[in-house]
Amino acid sequence: MSPFAALAVTLFTPMLGIFMLGALRPARLAGWLNIGLSALSFAASVGLARDLLALPGGSYTGHGYHIDAFNLYLIVLTSFVGMTTAIFSRRYMLDMLAHERVTPLRMRVYHAMFQGFLFTMLLALSTDSLGILWVSVEGATLATVLLVSLYRTPESVEAAWKYFILCGVGIALALFGTVLVYFAAQQAVGDPDQGLTWSLLHAHADQMSAPVMIIAFVFLLVGYGTKVGLAPMHFWLPDAHSEGPTPVSAMLSGLLLNIALYAVVRFKMLADGALAQGASPQIAGHLMMGFGLVSFLVAALSLQRQRDIKRMFSYSSVEHMGLATFAFGLGGPLATFAALLHLLVHSLTKSAVFVTVGHATHIAGTQRIEKIRGLIRTQPAVGWALLLGVAAIAGFPPFGIFVSEFLLLNATLHAWPWLAGVLVIGLAIAFAGLFRNLQPMVYGAPPESQRAVPANLLPVVAHLLLVAWLGLSIPGVLDGWLEQATQLISGGLPS
Repeated sequence: MSPFAALAVTLFTPMLGIFMLGALRPARLAGWLNIGLSALSFAASVGLARDLLALPGGSYTGHGYHIDAFNLYLIVLTSFVGMTTAIFSRRYMLDMLAHERVTPLRMRVYHAMFQGFLFTMLLALSTDSLGILWVSVEGATLATVLLVSLYRTPESVEAAWKYFILCGVGIALALFGTVLVYFAAQQAVGDPDQGLTWSLLHAHADQMSAPVMIIAFVFLLVGYGTKVGLAPMHFWLPDAHSEGPTPVSAMLSGLLLNIALYAVVRFKMLADGALAQGASPQIAGHLMMGFGLVSFLVAALSLQRQRDIKRMFSYSSVEHMGLATFAFGLGGPLATFAALLHLLVHSLTKSAVFVTVGHATHIAGTQRIEKIRGLIRTQPAVGWALLLGVAAIAGFPPFGIFVSEFLLLNATLHAWPWLAGVLVIGLAIAFAGLFRNLQPMVYGAPPESQRAVPANLLPVVAHLLLVAWLGLSIPGVLDGWLEQATQLISGGLPS
C-alpha cells in the first residue's frame, strides 16, 4: 500500500463513520461500530508509518497532504487514543443512556460527532494547506460544541456556549494571522495559488516578509493558543471538561490540545525562517516561552482550589500544555525533543486518567471531590488506576512524563538557568495540588451511598504500560521519528 492510500484510509474511515453512525439507530451496535471504525483508522495509520519508513527521508508530500516525522507520530497517537477511548466509550455511554442522561437521538449525535472529531483532527495533522488546517481546527471546534452540550443541562449548554464563543474569537484571530502569512508569502512564492502551501513556504521562509510574519505570529499564537488552553485564554477548558461526557474530556485533553499546539509550532517554523536574519530572530520563541510559563504557573496555582475532579484534571492539562509550549519556545534540540516526548506521554496519561475519573464519578454518583472517597476499598482496580495515573501525570518515575520534564529542566538550565528554579517550584505546587485531593479519594473512608459499577480499565492499563515503557526505554522507531522531528523543528539533534 502506498503512503497516500494508507493516509486515505486513515482519513476516509472516520469521515464515513460520521454518516454511518449518524444513521444507525441501535445504540449497542453503534458503540461496537464506533470501536471498529476507530480501530481501522488506527491500523491504517500504522500502515502509513510503515510505508513512510521505507521512503527516502521518511516524508511524503502530494495530493495536498504533507507527512513528515513531526505529524506522523501525532497521527498514530491520535488514532490510537481515539480507538482506546471508543472502547471505554461504548459501555460508558450505554450507562448514560440507561440512566436517561442522553436520548437515543443524542446517542446518534454523539457517535457521529466522535468520528467527526477524529476526522477533523487527523485532517488538520495531515494537510499541507494552512487554509485547510484552519478549517479543520474550526471543524473540530464545532464537533466539540455538540459533544460538550450533549447532556443538555443548563450547565453543559453554558459550557458549550463559552467554549464556542471563546474559541470562535480565537479561531478568528488565527484566520487573520493566516491571511497575514499569505500576504507575507507573496514575495517568496510566485504562484498565488500556492501561497498557503506549508511545505513550499517552509522551503522559502527566509524570503518572506519578516515584519509581517512577526505580526502574523502574534495573532496565530493568541488564536490557536486559545485552543491550546494557554492563559489567559484558557477559561473555556475547565467548563468544557467538567460538563461534557468523560470520553470527550479524554479526547479534548489527550488530542485536541495537541492539534492546536501543532499548528502553532508549524507557524513558528515559518516565523523562525523569516526572522533568522533580523534583529530579533528568537522573538517567536520568546513569545511562546512567555505564554507557556504563565499558563504553567496559573494552572499550578489553580489546582489548589478545585472541588470538581474533572475541573482539577483540566487545569492539569493547562499546566502540561504550558510546559510543552514553553519547551517549543525555548528551542534547541534538547528542549524540542522534550516537548515532542511530552506531547506523547501527556496524551496517553491524561486520557487514561480521564477514563479512570469516569469510573470514579460513576461509583460516587458525583464529580465533587469531597464525595469521592475510599476507592481502593470499594473498587480496588479503579483506586489503583487513579493512584498510578496521578503519579504518572505528576511526573513520578518511571513514567514517561518524568523523563520529558527532566529533559526540559536540563535544557532550561543550559539556556535560562534562573527559569529552571521557577519550573521546579511550579512542578512542586502542581504536585501538592494533585496529591492533597488524591489521598482521601483513594484511601479515605467510603460513604455508605457509594455503589459498585462495572469498570472497563483496558484502555487505562494499555496507556499506563506504554507510558511506563517510554519512561524506561524509547523504542528505536519512535526515537528515530522524534529525532527527525527535532531536527526539522530546531535544525539539530539532541545530544
